[in-house]
Amino acid sequence: MTTFLKIERGNPTDEELAALTTVLLAVIAGAGPTPTPAPGPASVQWLRPERRPAFVVPHSWAA
Repeated sequence: MTTFLKIERGNPTDEELAALTTVLLAVIAGAGPTPTPAPGPASVQWLRPERRPAFVVPHSWAA
């Protein structure tokens, strides 16, 4: 049997180790398909990258 987890500090209880094992197994198994994000608000049409100046002062509101 190979060791894949080593406790460096502390003294975890059996419940804490069980919770950690459950989380690690869920991550390994994958959560399934990712949900499709909801459509956000319409993009702002007046904020166009080509209209931005080449340099913006760091303390400016536009930074």
